[in-house]
Amino acid sequence: MPSRRRGVAPEVSVRGVRNDVRLIRLDRLRLLDFEGSAPWRVFRSRQGQAHLSGAYWSATMRADVVYESRLELARLLLADFDPDVVSIFAQPCLLKAVVEGRARRHVPDFLLGLRTAPCAW
Repeated sequence: MPSRRRGVAPEVSVRGVRNDVRLIRLDRLRLLDFEGSAPWRVFRSRQGQAHLSGAYWSATMRADVVYESRLELARLLLADFDPDVVSIFAQPCLLKAVVEGRARRHVPDFLLGLRTAPCAW
């Protein structure tokens, strides 16, 4: 079981559309914290790159949702057609935690807001 150093709670960084960053403790994170957020990384494409990135117009979000690979696009299509999915956020945040004494960082591909659960990574 991963352990944390005492007093160091996992935290989440959420980027706003004006490039402002909010730090939120993981145990206080709510789906509403992602409303009006922007993807954590900037999506770039260049000729000859190995993966296919782009934007998909999502009926769920009534807006474009970005993806970085065909695998992400396939997952995005499944989520968009799932009636239990009420929101989709691409690269919603940067997760930071100390696990077994080492600092860890991760940017999830998508955050899905579900009718039946508060959030699913």
